Amino acid sequence: MGGLGYFPGDSFLHRANPILKLFLALVLVTAIFAIPSLIAPAAVLVLTFLLSVSCKSGRWMLRIIRSMIKFSLVIFIIQTLFIQTGDTLIPLFWGLRITYQGVMFSLGFVLKLIASALPLALVLRVTKGIDLADALNETFKIPYKYAYAVASAMRFVPDFADEMKDIIEAQTARGVEHDTKGFVKKARLLAPICLPLLLSGVRKAEVAAISAEMRGVSNR
Repeated sequence: MGGLGYFPGDSFLHRANPILKLFLALVLVTAIFAIPSLIAPAAVLVLTFLLSVSCKSGRWMLRIIRSMIKFSLVIFIIQTLFIQTGDTLIPLFWGLRITYQGVMFSLGFVLKLIASALPLALVLRVTKGIDLADALNETFKIPYKYAYAVASAMRFVPDFADEMKDIIEAQTARGVEHDTKGFVKKARLLAPICLPLLLSGVRKAEVAAISAEMRGVSNR
């Protein structure tokens, strides 16, 4: 399974009600953006990591955090350059400068971005999609086809990650330098990945829709 796929286990989070897990994740995400202090996202990040350790997924969570830090670094740099108010820390070219206010705002933005993604990622890690669909149907009386759509979306996340990995490996075997360190070249290499990934996603969605209809999901 991909990085965000379900990981079997017998921890208390695995056994907890799917609705409760989803509710607690949404509460943590809301607290991150409702509390202006940076203490909230830092606390959520630490709490989520400790919960992942209790589910024997500590290394997995560290990989997710490292991946998000790499992605967020670009956002941090761009955001810092756009904010030109406040005391100057480092003068740059063309009148640009790195300011204290820009650094603090960008740091808070990136920290909130990372911390808000982790609780929901952990829910995907410890919850079967079909269990969540059943819980939404039984608890909130959501029509099963809509609940099934949510479960399917959760299931397709790791599928897309695996598919993207296979495409990159196939292109690398044909001589495409996906291991390049140049940011511009890496961005240019994303285009050849998008088309086969999109076609694969359409095929998977069509097969899933036909399978669901054959099982009478629309009548539930």
